[in-house]
Amino acid sequence: MCLGIPMKVVEKEGDTGIVEAGGVKREVNLYLVEGVEVGDYVIVHAGFAIQKLDESEAEETLRLLREMLEAGEG
Repeated sequence: MCLGIPMKVVEKEGDTGIVEAGGVKREVNLYLVEGVEVGDYVIVHAGFAIQKLDESEAEETLRLLREMLEAGEG
């Protein structure tokens, strides 16, 4: 199973971006997704942005991932 994580683009230079989620920042390749700008949310998998999504979708997905992690701790 593969897991893509929604992350917010905080910096962009060409086809390379810095994305952030939960205080963690990563460099990713943006080549596969057209029209990505700073402030957008993208799904990141294996160092590549693979899809752009809106903020509400991203926040909901991140909320569900946090709930899953918290449930696994108990």
